[in-house]
Amino acid sequence: MAIVLKRVYDNASSRDGVRVLVDRLWPRGISKEAAKIDSWLKQIAPSDELRKWYHARPTQWPKFRERYIEELSEPEASAALDQLHQLAKKEKNLTLLFASRNLDHNNATVLKELLDGMRKPPRSTGAGAAAAVRKSARAR
Repeated sequence: MAIVLKRVYDNASSRDGVRVLVDRLWPRGISKEAAKIDSWLKQIAPSDELRKWYHARPTQWPKFRERYIEELSEPEASAALDQLHQLAKKEKNLTLLFASRNLDHNNATVLKELLDGMRKPPRSTGAGAAAAVRKSARAR
């Protein structure tokens, strides 16, 4: 299974496989036909509050990542994450689509890390849980 990250504004490719939008908001200036999205998992995206917080503080990537992982343990986000895990297990190619201009630091990069390990974030929240996820990611 190959998991690829791609801006939703980039052209679709036959190698993309299943294309999943992982943003809460529909990307500006692109039609649904042009986006060629197979699934839109709004609930897996960061909350509006967290998204706005990070937009105002782009240097706070580690804190954003930690808070986002905490949000992924909430019921709606957890159910959407389960759907994403199932897609990743079933599909040969999976492309996570995002609108952010920051290619390295966005919610899709966190989701890819979780999928690459094929595990869910810890159920407990807080610094200890986030540290365990970071340690596991570094080990890979």
